[in-house]
Amino acid sequence: MAQHKTGLAHALYTGKVSYPFIDRKKVWYLVSLTLIVISVLGLALRGLNLGIDFQGGVEFKASVHVAGGTTDKIRDAVVSSGPSDLDGTEVVSMGDDAVRVQTRPLSASENTTVRAAIASVTGGSQTSVTYSNVGSQWGSEITNKALQALLVFLVLVMIQIWAYFRNWKMAVAAIIALVHDVVITVGVYAIVGFSVTPSTLIGVLTILGYSLYDTVVVFDKVRENTSHLEQQPDRTFPEAVNLAINQVLVRSVNTTLIGVLPVAALLFAGAFVLGSGPLEDLGLALFVGMIAGAYSSIFIAAPIFSQFKGREEEIRKHDRAVAKRRSRAAEDAPRVKAQTVTSGAAVSAADLPEAPAERPARKQGSRTTRSQRKK
Repeated sequence: MAQHKTGLAHALYTGKVSYPFIDRKKVWYLVSLTLIVISVLGLALRGLNLGIDFQGGVEFKASVHVAGGTTDKIRDAVVSSGPSDLDGTEVVSMGDDAVRVQTRPLSASENTTVRAAIASVTGGSQTSVTYSNVGSQWGSEITNKALQALLVFLVLVMIQIWAYFRNWKMAVAAIIALVHDVVITVGVYAIVGFSVTPSTLIGVLTILGYSLYDTVVVFDKVRENTSHLEQQPDRTFPEAVNLAINQVLVRSVNTTLIGVLPVAALLFAGAFVLGSGPLEDLGLALFVGMIAGAYSSIFIAAPIFSQFKGREEEIRKHDRAVAKRRSRAAEDAPRVKAQTVTSGAAVSAADLPEAPAERPARKQGSRTTRSQRKK
């Protein structure tokens, strides 16, 4: 005998258990709007902490045995060495025998002072501390190239989704979800104060692909559920979209968890083990972006598409027909009239429902005994 499947995933897929994602779309929009406003305010008030690759500066390297607290000691020595505006100095360990120090652009005298401060902690001579000036032109070129790549990526994504699904409204909804993810990720960078480096750009461009993949998975199920909507006389278009979201919900959650766990380990190693550096910048971008991408594919992209598509006259006609059939079915359903009686109140015979009329008893013929028949 075949065994029936049980569990939450099967119940969601078959529709036995369904969460009203579409009906509560205003709640999700409000959550996203709040996050976007916070992100924009963070960008406006704090701004991005651009790394040395984007704003220029001086990079020092020194040989030293790296132990716990070595980077903090070097940073404190540089900040307290005398020159102003060195609070943004970054010190990163390079293995177990060297450190790298990045500061703002320095004059010749400030350069000498900072090198002496680093040498005092590392125990070497001032000449053993090497340095190089990094111009901001390279970072500016990288930024322009990244923006160009982002623009080209968005255009190609719209064309690809439109060609695959044959629906431009899905493409627009997917782009809105991508912009949502980028704004939140950049806003978190501004609020947290992590340095924006080329690793950050790599992370941001990577999460676009991840978010797009999750959105395409949801849209593919939406297309499957709504391609023959006329054959579903008891389901409206928003309900079909909501069923698709529930059907892929477990898969999206599992995919996100599997992707986020190693990224969280990467972020932890960069932020708490190594102190700072490319792992920290890349890990934060991936961590925030992957969570935002999973959220937007379910709570933003699908509801927005449902709204766009639901304005078409054919869809409205179908939904009205479904509502009309449900109303007719409700009117035809048998009704049971109930009456509430207060405790202790007298009830007259007239208030009681009439009892069904008794059926007349069937008349049976008289039966004779054997002795009577002999006579």
